[in-house]
Amino acid sequence: MKEILNRLINHETISKEEARNVLVHISNGAYNTSQIAAFLTVYMMRSVTTDELEGFRDALLELCIPVDLNGVETIDLCGTGGDGKDTFNISTLSSFVTAAAGVPVAKHGNYGVSSKCGSSNVMEHLGIKFTSDADFLKRSIDEANICFLHAQLFHPAMKNVGPIRKELGVKTFFNMLGPMINPAFPKHQMVGVFSLELARLYSYLYQKTDKNYTILHALDGYDEISLTGTTKAITNNAERMLTAEDFGVKAHSQAAIKGDDTIEGTAKIFMNVLNGKGTEAQTNVVCANAGTAIATVKGFTSKEGFDLAKETLLSGKALKTFETLQTLSQN
Repeated sequence: MKEILNRLINHETISKEEARNVLVHISNGAYNTSQIAAFLTVYMMRSVTTDELEGFRDALLELCIPVDLNGVETIDLCGTGGDGKDTFNISTLSSFVTAAAGVPVAKHGNYGVSSKCGSSNVMEHLGIKFTSDADFLKRSIDEANICFLHAQLFHPAMKNVGPIRKELGVKTFFNMLGPMINPAFPKHQMVGVFSLELARLYSYLYQKTDKNYTILHALDGYDEISLTGTTKAITNNAERMLTAEDFGVKAHSQAAIKGDDTIEGTAKIFMNVLNGKGTEAQTNVVCANAGTAIATVKGFTSKEGFDLAKETLLSGKALKTFETLQTLSQN
């Protein structure tokens, strides 16, 4: 590690294989916490290269506990976090709307690190079971059309990093990796990223895979479609700019999609939206993201995806999907 750190401090880069090996060694407990913290800190001060990110991703996918969902083609709706916007749990809510609209979802999530309340925080608070049990996950897909994959259960390599990330409390390259290391290896992916630079990196890496994907970055900084301005969307074969008008709605303020400082408050927003009692801004932003996920899989236009998502949410189907998973978790 000393040699790697010296090179990185001198503004050198490391190869894909070296990046992979560092994470394998971290997983094996070969480095102490100070060395790991120093390694993470370097990447807060300079951009990660495509080769480095690919090496980190490859290591975590090799080391993960894979999930077999009996060949069901799923989508993951996952943001990198790290955008500093403290929104409510838009991608998690969008996942339940997407599942209820008929698109199977394997939602990868974790506790908040750089945000106040990650997807796992709110799911845990609302009684969703965290497990790596294959039978339960298959049953979740069969009965609710969605399963929740709590990252820490599937990535043993993270156990030496998690406490350090929590203590640092700021985004690291692990934020960049989260959406790429879903242990169910979903065929489809809608991922939001916190910068245009990272959107490009993701695009380069996804082009090397057989994934069907949409990468999103709102130009005012969000790692999702925010409807507060223009969002860059990169897919397998096109790039475009999305605005609120593409979904047939009006733009809203950033304050309108803020989250809460507490898990209890965040969970309340979550359930209000699912019950059709969210504000217009909350409802529209969830449906824009869910609609884009649906469009990614079904080949719909943005407006067609949005309309199906909104009908699904306001009809109570998304709430029923959530309650089904909640009931499965309690049995």
